[in-house]
Amino acid sequence: MSAHSTPLFYDDLDASYEESWRLLVRGKNDRRSAFHTPAIATIGADGVPQVRTVVLRGADQAQAQLRFHTDIRAGKVAEIGAEPKIGLHFYDKKSKIQLRVSGTAHCHTEGALKDHAWDGSKPMSRECYRVNHSPGSHVMAPDAWSIPQDPSDPDEGKENFVAVMVTIETMEWLYLARGGHRRAKFFVAADGALAKATWLVP
Repeated sequence: MSAHSTPLFYDDLDASYEESWRLLVRGKNDRRSAFHTPAIATIGADGVPQVRTVVLRGADQAQAQLRFHTDIRAGKVAEIGAEPKIGLHFYDKKSKIQLRVSGTAHCHTEGALKDHAWDGSKPMSRECYRVNHSPGSHVMAPDAWSIPQDPSDPDEGKENFVAVMVTIETMEWLYLARGGHRRAKFFVAADGALAKATWLVP
């Protein structure tokens, strides 16, 4: 697609929805993709929104689910437990596409999904779950924490590992274009199918 050509999804709701999922799946698979590191928003214990960046580890269009990983000691786990509604924000500067996702999150602290996610994680990714302090805890110096090196048990740290599954309820799409922006909202049914789609004023 050239810099000034009109993409196929420009005036097509179904194609815009499919493009959203194409970018999400690419974000899961390609660490160079802008969709690989979305921001997530939860509600803190004090009622204040909390936003942080995560790595997208799963994107399943058939089930309309996204997955990321975290540490059971991290604040977001307690926040999701208290209020499972969650928001995710994606933006690809190159394609000029923003995607806002709303849904319900579930923290898998044990079970087959956690095992599968852990087994699929690279050794370097597992290291952060072996840190001897909880994420966000106060320390007296910037390096006053450590990671055990060369653990005898390759599953050391797994007890701290959590796979978070987000079941999507709505997706809001924004495409920034010189010829006129396009904005749409997609409503997802409980079975993962697209239930409704509508254009919005950009």
